[in-house]
Amino acid sequence: MHPVRSPRAPRVLVPIGLALIMGACAKPLFHPDEPRSQYDRTDALRERRAPTYVYDDYGRRRPNIRGRLLGGE
Repeated sequence: MHPVRSPRAPRVLVPIGLALIMGACAKPLFHPDEPRSQYDRTDALRERRAPTYVYDDYGRRRPNIRGRLLGGE
């Protein structure tokens, strides 16, 4: 016996795939040079701003979430 394929599956998956591809081409929501908080401009002027990205032990670029939340570690 052959498995029964649903004719609806390709019609559903194609729009989802196109939406994912089109979403990847969109502009980022926040520009990296814009202030991230009310104090970020002051920190940037005093050169105490935490970097947006850091590199881990394997050389991969990761968002610096901890440094940005804890104030520039």
